[in-house]
Amino acid sequence: MDITVYRPEELNADDHAAWTMMQSKGFADGSPQLANPFLAPGFALAVGNCRRNVRVAVVREGGTAAQPVAYFPYQRTPAGVGRAVGLGLSDCQGIVHVPGFRCDAQELLRGCGLAIWEFDHLAEGQQPFEPSVTGTYPSPVMDVSDGWDAYVAQLRARSGRGTRVRLSLERKLARAAGQEVRYVHDERDPAMLRTLMDWKSAQYRRTGRSDRFAHPWICELVDQLFQTRTESFTGLLSVVYVGDRPAAAHFGLRTPHVLSCWFTAYDPAFAKYSPGIVLHLRMARGAAEDGLAQVDLGRGQREHKEVLKTGEVHVSEGWVTRPHPVAVAHRARRAPARALRNTVVARPALRRPADRILKAVGRARTWPSTVTRAPR
Repeated sequence: MDITVYRPEELNADDHAAWTMMQSKGFADGSPQLANPFLAPGFALAVGNCRRNVRVAVVREGGTAAQPVAYFPYQRTPAGVGRAVGLGLSDCQGIVHVPGFRCDAQELLRGCGLAIWEFDHLAEGQQPFEPSVTGTYPSPVMDVSDGWDAYVAQLRARSGRGTRVRLSLERKLARAAGQEVRYVHDERDPAMLRTLMDWKSAQYRRTGRSDRFAHPWICELVDQLFQTRTESFTGLLSVVYVGDRPAAAHFGLRTPHVLSCWFTAYDPAFAKYSPGIVLHLRMARGAAEDGLAQVDLGRGQREHKEVLKTGEVHVSEGWVTRPHPVAVAHRARRAPARALRNTVVARPALRRPADRILKAVGRARTWPSTVTRAPR
């Protein structure tokens, strides 16, 4: 096995084409997560433009002149600590490869100069890394492969009354506001992207979470992805408007097969009308009309994911290590916090008090609050 490491910008057009073809073939051959946008060359390139430690290992069998059989994007510190590209932001991680690809994880890490590689959203079917998985979690998806009507039929089969209520939310919002509700599936106004970031920052602060958009490089990354538009990879901003006023917005990434949900937020003035549900249903319809097969809602237990999903894929977390003191030190530092978080998230008896504490922190952080006028 020949392993050559490049910066993302050093890959040529042939590499991008081969990488994209592997994603498409993986989807067709029963590995749909390989088509996830977070595994696309465009995502690695965008993160690489914002963080200089991104690398891509190109794997060949039969010498350096052979065609690539796999692409492995990762981030690396000078000490040899490896992380999935965009760890903490990326919702799907791993190797993109040809069908039937197998390799030794230790050999791969040596070729990449890594003592350890950490992941938290590893795709299914990643043979080299499966022995290193420490936990596996559901990631809800909306199946729109057979069109919008078929998706709605799947929801109705699970909950006829609940589906009727959710499909009526848009009409209720329009009546309450006295204005037309309209949806833009592919909004190109950068000012609307900034509005979404502002909403999301406020939500993070209000709920006691760390504000991702307080980091300039994340804002730069999202701006760059918003401007990325190719046939195989696109940043997609979708917005629900009430009249001319934005009510809810989402920014995510799409390939020809999968739309990955990423950042969703709404104007709190419309909260009682569930604008997030309205938005996600519209997104599902738009994805179906675009010929996509799946909307990936991402790992996590949230009420809207439970009511909108038609199934689940699974993602895993863990670390692949080589016998090296750097690996031991990194794992010792990271493992306790990860274990505590997973224990709290997995147990409602702990999760609810933790949420209350975070919200109390958020209220203190944002006091005195700004009063938002109700929609008219």
